[in-house]
Amino acid sequence: MLGHRKGRTVRAGIILVFMGLLAQATPVMADRYSIEREAMVLRQIEGRGVSDPKVLQVMREVPRHLFVPEELRRSAYQDYPLPIGYNQTISQPYIVALMTEKLKLEGHEKVLEIGTGSGYQAAVLSGLCKHLFTIEIVKPLAERARDLLKGLGYGNVTVRYGDGYKGWPEEAPFDAIIVTAAPPEVPPKLVEQLKTGGRLVVPVGTLIQELVLIEKKQDEVVEKSLLPVRFVPM
Repeated sequence: MLGHRKGRTVRAGIILVFMGLLAQATPVMADRYSIEREAMVLRQIEGRGVSDPKVLQVMREVPRHLFVPEELRRSAYQDYPLPIGYNQTISQPYIVALMTEKLKLEGHEKVLEIGTGSGYQAAVLSGLCKHLFTIEIVKPLAERARDLLKGLGYGNVTVRYGDGYKGWPEEAPFDAIIVTAAPPEVPPKLVEQLKTGGRLVVPVGTLIQELVLIEKKQDEVVEKSLLPVRFVPM
């Protein structure tokens, strides 16, 4: 009987030691991701010309590793897209930052995102605008992103499952619109739902794609090509 109690005591001690090591491991892992995020911003984003301090700060803050599949988290802060299921991807950090910077957000805007995907771009935009409306055509991704964004406290994001080509007419007009999948041409409905003075960033094309910035002025729509890109089709 004494030996039995002694065995239980030893096992209990081992469990306590293990729990203590586990508790210490969590902040170590969190610190590792923080270090990787800082390196990502310095090398991949700021180092390639993105300079808006608000964009750089939010890229430092949003935990990108939580928006990728668990088995890919070691690669979360590398500068390339990652698969998120359903033949969709999370864009490389540099492109997320560049597209965000081109919107020139100041914090008071109503923004529309087409292509919620993992929810990462939405989380980045959440910290830079008043309210973000985001549409995802793949229902499981829309539901997963909605739950994740809500769980992480991004309370100014509204997620809808639906067709992004139609935009979100009942919430229009928008100060800015961002599209994270490539249509063969700029969807007219999105230009219509953009405020005068607003900015739209969208990858356009099929085999060859260009990232395009559209500015809606009082009497004209100005289109500017930014750089070649590769996105999943819209």
